[in-house]
Amino acid sequence: MRTSPNPWVRRLLAALNGLLAGFAALAVAELVAAAVRPQASPVVAVGGAAIDRTPTPVKDFAIRHFGENDKLVLQLGILATLAALAVVLGLIALRHRGTGSAGVLLFGAVGAAAALSRPDSTGIADALPSLAGAVAGAGVLYWLTGRLTRPATHEGADPGEDGWDRRGFLVAASAAALASAGTGALGRYLNSTSGQNAIASRNAVRLPPAASPAAPVPAGARLGIPGISSFFTPNGDFYRVDTALVVPRVDATTWRLRIHGQGVARPLSLSFEDLLRRQLIERDITLTCVSNEIGGPYIGNARWIGVRLADLLREAGVKPPSQGGLADQLVARSVDAMTIGSPVETVMDGRDAMLAVGMNGQPLPFEHGFPVRMLVPGLYGYVSACKWIQDIELTTFAAYDPYWVQRGWARRGPIKTESRIDTPKPFAGPRAGTVMVAGVAWAQHRGIERVEVRVDDGPWNPADLATQDTLDTWRQWSYRWNATPGTHSLTVRATDGTGQTQTSTRTDTFPDGASGWHSVVVTVT
Repeated sequence: MRTSPNPWVRRLLAALNGLLAGFAALAVAELVAAAVRPQASPVVAVGGAAIDRTPTPVKDFAIRHFGENDKLVLQLGILATLAALAVVLGLIALRHRGTGSAGVLLFGAVGAAAALSRPDSTGIADALPSLAGAVAGAGVLYWLTGRLTRPATHEGADPGEDGWDRRGFLVAASAAALASAGTGALGRYLNSTSGQNAIASRNAVRLPPAASPAAPVPAGARLGIPGISSFFTPNGDFYRVDTALVVPRVDATTWRLRIHGQGVARPLSLSFEDLLRRQLIERDITLTCVSNEIGGPYIGNARWIGVRLADLLREAGVKPPSQGGLADQLVARSVDAMTIGSPVETVMDGRDAMLAVGMNGQPLPFEHGFPVRMLVPGLYGYVSACKWIQDIELTTFAAYDPYWVQRGWARRGPIKTESRIDTPKPFAGPRAGTVMVAGVAWAQHRGIERVEVRVDDGPWNPADLATQDTLDTWRQWSYRWNATPGTHSLTVRATDGTGQTQTSTRTDTFPDGASGWHSVVVTVT
């Protein structure tokens, strides 16, 4: 009589053992991460390490095709890879029980190393989730493999025709699955509640009125044309592009900002309450991501409230290079160790660069940097818009390369003059007659002077411009097109306040932002 199942069934069950062991490892790691910190979870740690080491073209591809879901896609990819490796280890354990279990321990060590290598690592405790998960997974794999190969010899066993303990294996596998599910659910729950102090601190924030409020949006700045981008982007719709797999939840009551470095005569250490007690400014500012393709969605306009950054720097004794200052680069660091470098001269040239505490009348959402983020009108976010900021160091471009510069992006990132057609959408089928073509144009800190629309290869026609709010916001435009039946191409271009017309030369987003004209093809019926 055989003492093991059919070879193919045996391999299938061994693969299942591997998956159950992997599930157990991740579940225990999730639970331990709740006691350490969510960022120490092996999926998050490995994902963060993967983001840091991913070539720029691959990152651009992910943002272009998956948008704000790029992090979800990355995590699903990691889980799929782990599942495949778990299957392989289950099959190895079938022949070499100890070797398969040792393989689980090896991958736990990889996760621990990834956690410790993160720039925001808090120390050896970050390795515990991966190590604890690996020990649990190795034990489950060793145990289940033993049940799979054990002959049915005890009383009451259900050996079946192959002579192995089917009932014992099914009970063991079910117990492992249920225990892992319960452990994982508890870990996820505890992780979801780990930021309660931060949530409470945000709920308690009452933004004071600005000493320098934003001017009312002028009449005529909002065209109200169906399909055009709303003048102010709602917080929930505002684009988010960053490297954080877990959104930091920072307790505003314990948060502090340090300003130090070259040319800082009087270092500052500020609390959130310190900022709220200062003279606040309120401004309408459009932000743009350098990863925004021609016609892309990574741009939004909001009303921000915060402290003028130049005032804080002057209080610390900082001078811009044009006035003899020693530092030409301001390096902002976030709580997740992201570093973003901005030109000191630009930050202090009179524009409304700020440390923002509010967005569209509310405290900053966690996804957009609560409690404090930095923004500088006229610069792409990768050189200006540090979220979850906690440290500002004055240094030089020659002395330090921040995160994105290390990966080949340009040191300085002034926003290029661009425009976009919001309506009609690509491949739309409007009816013949008058069709309203409309969209937005932007050239932050220079403003928009003119927008033109071309139909097919015809002449450029001036569009009607909405009233300009400020030089730092986008500007809506419209064009009444007498559409004739057939397939047509609509193209837009803008001219900024300096008289510079946006170039037709099409370039990729890397290394300093995309350029070119936005076009849509429609079929008129």
